[in-house]
Amino acid sequence: MVPKTKAQTLAWLRTISGELSTATLKRLDDTLPWYGDMPPGRRSAVGLVAQAGITSFISWFEDPTSTPWIAADVFGAAPRELLRSVSLQQTLQLIRIVVEVVEQRVKAGDDVLREAILLYSREIAFAAADVYARAAEARGLWDARLEALVVDSILSGEYDNELPSRIAALGWNGHGEVCVLVGTTPRVLDVDQLRRTARHLDADVLIGVQGNRLVLVIGRAEPAPAESDDTKPPLPFIEIARQLEPGFGPGHLVLGHEVPTLVDASKSARAALAGFAVARSWRNAPRPTLADDLLPERAFAGDSLARSTLINRIYKPLQAHSTELLATLWCYLDNGRSLEATARELFVHPNTVRYRLKRISEVIGWDATGAREALILQSALIIGSIAEPDSTRKK
Repeated sequence: MVPKTKAQTLAWLRTISGELSTATLKRLDDTLPWYGDMPPGRRSAVGLVAQAGITSFISWFEDPTSTPWIAADVFGAAPRELLRSVSLQQTLQLIRIVVEVVEQRVKAGDDVLREAILLYSREIAFAAADVYARAAEARGLWDARLEALVVDSILSGEYDNELPSRIAALGWNGHGEVCVLVGTTPRVLDVDQLRRTARHLDADVLIGVQGNRLVLVIGRAEPAPAESDDTKPPLPFIEIARQLEPGFGPGHLVLGHEVPTLVDASKSARAALAGFAVARSWRNAPRPTLADDLLPERAFAGDSLARSTLINRIYKPLQAHSTELLATLWCYLDNGRSLEATARELFVHPNTVRYRLKRISEVIGWDATGAREALILQSALIIGSIAEPDSTRKK
């Protein structure tokens, strides 16, 4: 028969504590598949938590007023890495089994003991939630610092051997091409909304704030498996940037060019930052703007990457393809994009000029008949001719 006085009940609980621990571990092994799949070290740590819970209950039952938060000490016996391998849901399952084992063993006891078990189970459940909440908060702060460090490394171009491991620690889901988007920081930055929008677009982002600049490193994420076999083509980065645009503050928004992998993102970041610095000089710049659409402004501001891009993507391909096309483009731009004036200077028919302009567009991808693209092409011609050695410079 179970003793009736509190002192006798305490003595009895201490006597059966070992029995309760053994029964609890057996119940865990029988009912929780994840416990059985754990390596021996983790199983031992979980067992320590269960035993500490029983011991803590006895101490709490002895004097609940003097030690109201003793339940929180239960998790002090567990190594810190256990929080990473055992989820909050699994911890609550563990608590439930411990309480069930104790309840079944003392079901013949008095009402005071059964009520104490219920109260204590509530206390330890709240303690578990508090432990995991604090761990999540600490991990969130650590992740934020690590993310800021990664973004800063990308912006500065300081690549080291630890960058891939830092990126992996952040749970980066991106693969393949990467772009960097730079804009102004909003008054209230909603990081979670930016991440939700990116996930909806099958993209992943790294977010960094540098003063009044908000920087997003955007990568394509593996899309969720679709029910049908129809696979959608990946969304262009400029469209992803348009969808993310509401998360930025007012002002210009510049998207760098695509690079093959995240470790190459510093090149896109350099272009985006240079474009952001001079975007105000383009009066009708769209939002977002491609950094490559700001090549003239970037080159005039001294950006060596923009100058080399203009030379290598426009001047040299035209020069290598046909000096006739290069001369036609010079004449067309110098004559204010007039077909008739260009034809007269070159002694050809205007239709010949049209044909050559079409060929120029096919070779380099820019159309000289558009006002903005004409500025880009004329900048490339000027910078390319300046870079030419005197012995090879063409009139």
